[in-house]
Amino acid sequence: MSSYSAMCSEDRAVLNTIFNPLLPLGEVYTEEFLPIEKGEDTADFDRCQTDLDRQAVSFELKGVQLAESGDLSGAVDAFSRAAQKAPHRPAAYNNRAQVYRIQGNIDAAMLDLNRAIELSGGGRGKSGSQALCQRALLHLKMENREGAVADFTAAARHGNRFAKTQLVKLNPYAALCNQMLSIAMTTLHSPPAKNN
Repeated sequence: MSSYSAMCSEDRAVLNTIFNPLLPLGEVYTEEFLPIEKGEDTADFDRCQTDLDRQAVSFELKGVQLAESGDLSGAVDAFSRAAQKAPHRPAAYNNRAQVYRIQGNIDAAMLDLNRAIELSGGGRGKSGSQALCQRALLHLKMENREGAVADFTAAARHGNRFAKTQLVKLNPYAALCNQMLSIAMTTLHSPPAKNN
């Protein structure tokens, strides 16, 4: 087999099960097969349905710039204005939660993440999936492993690669199994030379 894309779907599913044991059996996870999320939260003004949506996106972009420049209170204000303009968009809540987390305001971050997840239909789309991952990381920080696993699992079901890698890291048996299978596959493809 010269390349992954030349394999039949059954072969890809077997390899996927070996290298991604936490995914449902038969679900193929590779870069080329990842689901593409058509997000409600992009900065593409053509997708915005109303003038208020476009204004919200402008405030979101301003909030990102302010956060990157270190003006966290300005970023919170910009994300708050975005949420006021278009309260149905999860992106503003997700972004504001990141700033709250950086500021150490975990309660406010959790409230915003819960709202972003709710607005995204349980974690769908880019913002919803990111909100699940952020909430999972906060759960880990608060030593709530079960909550973290539940959120990473939900985000992984929506195609979030980061969540999938975190699930493997949180499962030491899966990580060990992956390591052993990786060694076995490498040995299989390049067996040791025979001595004559």
